[in-house]
Amino acid sequence: MDQLNLIIPELFLTTSIMILLMLGVFYKNSFNLIFKLSMIVLLATFILLFNHSVDTSAKLFNNSYTIDYLSLFMKALTLVACIFVMLSSFDYIKLIGINKIEYPILILSATLGMMIMISSYDLIVFYMGLELQSLSLYVLISFNRDSLRSTEAGLKYFVLSALSSGLLLYGCSLIYGFSNSTNFDLIAQNIDQFNTGSIFGIVFILVGLAFKVSAVPFHMWAPDVYEGSPTSVTAFFAIVPKVAALTVFIRFLYVPFINLVDQWQMIIIFISLASMILGAVAAIGQTNLKRLMAYSAIGHMGYALAGLATGSNEGIQSTVIYLSIYLLMNLGIFSCIFMMKRKDIFYEDIQDLSGLSKNHPIISVCLLVLLFSLAGIPPLAGFFAKFYVFMAVIKVEMYTLAIIGLITTVISAFYYLRIIKIIYFDDPKEIFEIDKNLGLKVSLFLSTIIILIYFIYPSLLIDMVSNINVI
Repeated sequence: MDQLNLIIPELFLTTSIMILLMLGVFYKNSFNLIFKLSMIVLLATFILLFNHSVDTSAKLFNNSYTIDYLSLFMKALTLVACIFVMLSSFDYIKLIGINKIEYPILILSATLGMMIMISSYDLIVFYMGLELQSLSLYVLISFNRDSLRSTEAGLKYFVLSALSSGLLLYGCSLIYGFSNSTNFDLIAQNIDQFNTGSIFGIVFILVGLAFKVSAVPFHMWAPDVYEGSPTSVTAFFAIVPKVAALTVFIRFLYVPFINLVDQWQMIIIFISLASMILGAVAAIGQTNLKRLMAYSAIGHMGYALAGLATGSNEGIQSTVIYLSIYLLMNLGIFSCIFMMKRKDIFYEDIQDLSGLSKNHPIISVCLLVLLFSLAGIPPLAGFFAKFYVFMAVIKVEMYTLAIIGLITTVISAFYYLRIIKIIYFDDPKEIFEIDKNLGLKVSLFLSTIIILIYFIYPSLLIDMVSNINVI
C-alpha cells in the first residue's frame, strides 16, 4: 500500500485520462470543458506530487521504478511547463480549428509517458514511457489535418522516430544480453568492466536518446517539425519532452554505466560540441521564427549535455538548472509568437516583428529580455544557466569544451541581436491584435520577470537543485 501511495500522481493522471475520454465521447462539443478539466487535472497531479516527503527515496515494483528527489523535481518541472503551455495556447487552438477533445487528452497521455520515463529504473519501463509519449506526439504533430505542412511534419517525425526507437530497443537488447538484466542496479553490478557488446548497447541507446532531445547528428527532424506543426504543439514540443529525455540521460549514464565513464564520455562531448556549433551557425540564415527556435533548441541541448559530459554531481546539477531556466525562456518566446496575430491569421516570420517597439512597447521589452537571456547576456537568468555549466566543465578540466561553448555563445548572440535590431530599428508594420487571453499574458510577463530578477536571489534554485545527488 505504501508503494501505491508513492505513485498516486501517475494513478490519478491515468484515471483522469480515461474519465475525460469518456466525457468527451458522450458529450457533444465539449472541447472547452475537457480542456479546462485537463488543466485542473495537471494542477491536481502537481499538488499530489507532494503527498510524501521531499526526501523520500524508494524503489518500487521490483526496483524498476524509483521515487527520489530528482524524479520529484523533474516531474514538477514537466507539469508546470505543461500547464503554462496549455494556458497560453488556448485561443490559438480554437482559432486554427484544432479544438477537438482528443487534443488535451493526447497532451495528458504524453505527460503521463514523460512521468514514467522520469521515474524509470529499468530499460523496459523507460521504453514503455517513451513510446506512450511518442505515440501521443505523432498524432499531435499532424493534428491540423487541413495543413499540408503539419501532415508532412507528422510523417517525418513518425518515420525518423520509429527508426530511433528501433535502434534504442536494439541497444536495450544488447545490454540485456551482456548483463542478464534490464534493471539499472543489476546492470551496474554485472557490467563492471569494459566489453565491446555493452559499449555497442550504450551507443545505440544514446543514439535513440539524442534523437529525442534533437541533438546533432540526430537533429534533422527538428527544424521541419517545429515549423510544420501547429504553434501550440511546437511550444509543447520545444519545452516539455526535453525534461524527461534529459532525466533518462542522467539516470542511464550515471547509474548502470558510471564505471564506464571513460567510454561514454567522449560520445557525449562530441554530441555536445556538434550541437552547440550547428545550433549557433545554422540559425543565422533563418527567416521563420519557429525554425529559428528549432536551431536554438539544438544549440541549447548542446550546453545541457556539456554538463552531463563532466561525470560529476556538479555537472548533473548544472544541467538541471540550465534546463529549468531554458524552459522559462522558451515559454516566454512562444507566448510572444502566439501574440503575432492580425485578422485571425498568425504570423511566424522574423520580418513580421519589424518596428514592434513602436506599436507594442511592453511586448518588445519582454522579447528584448528573453532574447538577451537566450544569448546568455548578464545579469539575466540565461547567463547564470551557462555560467553554472561552464563552471562544472572547467572544474573537471575540459577546457576545449568550455572554450568552444563560449565561442558558440558569441556566434549565437548575433542572430538574437538581429531580431532585436528588427524590433527596434526597422520600419513598423501593421499593428498586431493582442489577445485578450489572460493566460497568455500571465505566461509572458511571469517568465520575463523571473528571468529579469533571477540575479537578485539565484541561490533559491541552486539550493533546490543541490539536493540532487545521483552518484
